[in-house]
Amino acid sequence: MNRNYYPGVKHMLVAASIIVLAGCATISRFDQYAYAQSTSLKVDALNVMNLASQQYDTHVSDITTVNTAMDKMVAYERNRPKNELSEKMWVMLRDTNQNLYGGFIRRWKNEGTLSPVFIKESQILIGQAFDQVSQLESGKIKTQQATN
Repeated sequence: MNRNYYPGVKHMLVAASIIVLAGCATISRFDQYAYAQSTSLKVDALNVMNLASQQYDTHVSDITTVNTAMDKMVAYERNRPKNELSEKMWVMLRDTNQNLYGGFIRRWKNEGTLSPVFIKESQILIGQAFDQVSQLESGKIKTQQATN
């Protein structure tokens, strides 16, 4: 599979780099809940993706559970001050018109099943995108650091 199929990972890397260059004053502080959720949702999403070699219709409940949790993260991130980049990263992951998690789910739904090779390659790329979300959060200033 051509890894360029998922350009969203590159966009997320660029966005994270911009934050580093822009400085910490323009981004929210570290949030343990957001970090924990990003790592947890990565595992949940990759586990659901493992099921894509089976019929989509048999796993709608599993997919809905992960999608709902991701939608909750978008809403959570949207309501944190100075947190636009994190919100955009979650929106990109979830967006069915992008080629990350949402696009993978859309393709699975449209095709019914996906090949194991496509699933594994997609998991690598989508896993990297989740890692970018987690790394952005873990790189934010912790409250203790801000007061020192």
